[in-house]
Amino acid sequence: MFHNALAPWHLLLVALVVILVFGSKKLPDMARSLGKSARILKSEAKAMKNDAESAPGRGEPAPEPSSAPHTISAAPGDSATSRPVQADSPGTR
Repeated sequence: MFHNALAPWHLLLVALVVILVFGSKKLPDMARSLGKSARILKSEAKAMKNDAESAPGRGEPAPEPSSAPHTISAAPGDSATSRPVQADSPGTR
C-alpha cells in the first residue's frame, strides 16, 4: 500500500517548502535556538539524574543546605545567561 512512501525527492520537496516558508535567513537562527534548547534540556536532565543519585534514603546522609544560591546556566560554561535561583527549604511550604 505504501510502497516507496518516502522517496528522496519527497525530502527534497519538504526542504524546499521549509526554505520558502521560513526564509533562508531565519533557518540558521532556528537551528541555533534548537541547539541551545537541546543543551539546556541535556544539562537539566543531567542535574536531575545527579540529584536522584544523591537523594537521601540510600544510606547516605543528606547534604547540608548551603547558604550560597544555586545557579542555572543555559549551557555548561555559559556565564552570560546564568542566573541565581532561590531554593525553597523543605519546611517553607
